[in-house]
Amino acid sequence: MRSRLTALVLIAAGLAGCTTTEEANTVIQSRWIGQPVELFFSQYGPPLSQFPMASGNVIYTWRGGDADRYIAPTYATPAPVQTKTKTVTRETRPGVTETQVITTGHYPPAQPQMISPPRYEQLFCELQITADPRQSIIAIRASNDTDGEGLSFSRCAEVLNAHPQK
Repeated sequence: MRSRLTALVLIAAGLAGCTTTEEANTVIQSRWIGQPVELFFSQYGPPLSQFPMASGNVIYTWRGGDADRYIAPTYATPAPVQTKTKTVTRETRPGVTETQVITTGHYPPAQPQMISPPRYEQLFCELQITADPRQSIIAIRASNDTDGEGLSFSRCAEVLNAHPQK
């Protein structure tokens, strides 16, 4: 009983430390709005694309933290083998009895059934960054954020070290 309670406390503590995309966005915005866009790109790599606007602003799409995570197959556990044993005793001749044990059931035991096959899942962080004509960041947000590695809910939080201070 005590080990279950300890396990639950550890799981709750681990999940409490996970950062969501919304929390990561808040940290990223507080850290990068007002900074030169080139500073971001020199630290994390160049953008994938850019879109100049009539206002002189430029919207950049940046992607980083690409990784593949292996997801193992999942199986259904078969029901235990159901057997019935019946003992039959009968008199075959006067004074002679015969006992027979009859076992019925499923043989061989059922094999596990695959529910989902093994697969790879892509992990990455994609940001939309808007810079003004002076190339200062005026808006930045995660436009596509996958789960992180391990128990993290945000790949952007991992890649950009954007965990909220608690």
